[in-house]
Amino acid sequence: MLESLKKYYEKQQFYPDVLGLFINPFYIARKELLKNIMSLADEINGLAVDIGCGNKPYEKLFKVSSYIGIDIQTSIHNVKSFADIFYNGKTIPIKDKQVDSIICNQVFEHVFEPNLFLSELNRVLKLGGKLLITLPFVWDEHEKPFDFARYSSFGIRYLLEKYGFEIMVQKKTAGDLTVFAQLFNLYLYKLVYRKHSLLKKLVTFFFMTPVTVLGIIFRKFMPRNNDLYLDNIILATKINNRS
Repeated sequence: MLESLKKYYEKQQFYPDVLGLFINPFYIARKELLKNIMSLADEINGLAVDIGCGNKPYEKLFKVSSYIGIDIQTSIHNVKSFADIFYNGKTIPIKDKQVDSIICNQVFEHVFEPNLFLSELNRVLKLGGKLLITLPFVWDEHEKPFDFARYSSFGIRYLLEKYGFEIMVQKKTAGDLTVFAQLFNLYLYKLVYRKHSLLKKLVTFFFMTPVTVLGIIFRKFMPRNNDLYLDNIILATKINNRS
């Protein structure tokens, strides 16, 4: 029974349904990510490599011939990562032009040398291969001290095009009132979550859930503001070999 509840709780962190409103402090952010990744998942095929894979939360969404998780070797990731391969953060341990698809979910903010990283992505990806990335625009510092950057939609587009990628789809998540609801909940999370296990559940239920619900309701009556949003979602194709 307890094991089943634990698995359900873990599922709600990345695949939140209605009950996720009551137990997931990141409900809005994760719901938006899930929706957008699902909409693009069919573009990912063949040999897929998930770089910065963590616990591979979205692996089951991709219908691929092979799925390999790669993560950087740090004290944070060694504990919770489901990586098949650990690497040093510089040279991806894959031969040139071997990969059909690359997934980078909430990774770019942790990349200290984006030029080197994008050069490596280009190197291992086949010409015409797909790159699916998600990255935050507005979010708190996390996984310290390995949090290095935030990218605007224009900044990440510039870097991708510089390294031989063509943008096929570019989206922004929560460009409405829900961005404020999520950031308020994030503020509460940082205040109580890592200090009091019981308190965090009570705060989620009595404070975060109403804020989330109100944000979702009132977004219907207010215009979007695509200049203020949570995450960038990008699907790109490799069109040139760059280094």
